[in-house]
Amino acid sequence: MHQSPSPQEPPDPPATPPREAPPGTPSEAPDAPRGASYEAPRSAPPGAPYEAPYSAPSGAHGTSYGGPYGGGPHPWFDAGAAPAGWPHPPRQRLWGPGGRLARLWDNRALRATALTGLLSLSGLIILALVREQTGTKGFLVGLGLAVLPVPLIIAVFGWLDRVDPKPRRNLLFAFAWGACAATLVALIANGFATEWLMTTVDSSSSSGQADADAWGATFVAPFVEESAKAAAVLLLFLFRRRDFNGLVDGVVVAGITATGFAFTENILYLGSAFVSDQTLGYSGIRSTTAATFFIRAVMSPFAHPLFTSMTGVGFGIAAATARHQRVRRVLIPIAMLLGAMVLHGVWNGSASLGGYGFLIVYALFMVPVFGLLTWLTIWSRTKELRAIREQLAAYQAAGWLTPPEPIALSSMRARGIARDLARRTQGAAAARTVGEYTAYATSLALLRRRAYRGTAGPDFTTREKELLDRLWERRETAQPALAHAALSVPLPRPRFVPHPPPGTMPAPYWPTSHQAVYVPYTTYAQSPQYGYPAWPPAHQPSHPQGQP
Repeated sequence: MHQSPSPQEPPDPPATPPREAPPGTPSEAPDAPRGASYEAPRSAPPGAPYEAPYSAPSGAHGTSYGGPYGGGPHPWFDAGAAPAGWPHPPRQRLWGPGGRLARLWDNRALRATALTGLLSLSGLIILALVREQTGTKGFLVGLGLAVLPVPLIIAVFGWLDRVDPKPRRNLLFAFAWGACAATLVALIANGFATEWLMTTVDSSSSSGQADADAWGATFVAPFVEESAKAAAVLLLFLFRRRDFNGLVDGVVVAGITATGFAFTENILYLGSAFVSDQTLGYSGIRSTTAATFFIRAVMSPFAHPLFTSMTGVGFGIAAATARHQRVRRVLIPIAMLLGAMVLHGVWNGSASLGGYGFLIVYALFMVPVFGLLTWLTIWSRTKELRAIREQLAAYQAAGWLTPPEPIALSSMRARGIARDLARRTQGAAAARTVGEYTAYATSLALLRRRAYRGTAGPDFTTREKELLDRLWERRETAQPALAHAALSVPLPRPRFVPHPPPGTMPAPYWPTSHQAVYVPYTTYAQSPQYGYPAWPPAHQPSHPQGQP
């Protein structure tokens, strides 16, 4: 409704002559329902804006509201307090976004405490169960023998993880999950499955009992154990997605999980073998303990890591798959998990074939599969190094990196030389700074590769800024060492680098200051500002540009 400007003293509303009621009828308000008593219109409160009365058109049915609803003046409503408790607050949900459980789950300290408690409880339970089966002396012997191959296996996976090292907390969680939670689940589930098979299969004879054991080892144990170990890979894939970049990451996480599982399982098997030798009086090289150690720790220390690495390959491929390809991201890990179960079942089933049958399966099946998986992992590791050089060329062209850095950072040998040079010239702190610079540059390159593939999350820009800031803080120490180390690396052969389609990913940030270009190692510029200037920028680095 249109309102006239409010004067200092609003005039009194014009008086409207009351309508005369027919003779013999009580006084009623104009056009009011019959029988309603008449009330004189109230005047506007002091200081209220003046509103002209609304004249209803002829034939309109007047109402007491006035205005567009009918004739008569617009009434004045006194402001009153809202009822208590109105408006009602929204009801808090238990599940879903914003729910109480969701808020609890967002608390990182609470999650870490709950996970630590769960793994500790699982470890105590599995410790009690293993000690109950082996006794104290058998447990100590099994523990001492089972720990021997662990450093070798950890070192191998650590070498594979040197390009983009995972946070230690992730690897510690994977090992603890395999050694405690996964082993506990497998031990309980395999026990129930064995009892069920003993009641189903005729176990009155020794052959029936052997058949039940063979069925359990071939069909039940692979399904239970591989599923329990795959849970750790799945959790890190879902909740530590930033640290999951490709196939190598999946193999490393799965291998560390399986190493923890094999460690606890070896304690049980070796401790039980020692108790058997003590009962039967065997000792020395012909004892059951020595034979078990030779088969599990010498011939096949990578058996469990090999099986679970198949699952890791599936999650690694899913990590490199675009987000919109949801079916592929789900089916590939499931298919590789089934492959891990089949491989595990073949390995367990070969034990029932006798000595020669076991050796044939070991030589003609397990060794080639192990070699193929090793080659695939090393090939993927080499591909990651090449991707680092190609993706960092964009930041080198933008002035964030010096020209030798993409070459040095894509060579493990040059990285080691740079750290050694920094340690000799400036001390251990400088070597750590070079290592941090290398790790941040690697994360930046792999982040940009994920953006090129369409797998980067919505925090790509924020994460890119954070990594560039950390690089810039350490450049004065790291850049001279990397430039010297780049001299020891042969120049890579030119190769075609596919450019992303226009508009699929943002261009790298360009320093807006002309001082941010590559300069000698004596002086360095101040930190550049972020922004998306026009392409090409007003000031370009003096060296050739790389990949846009």
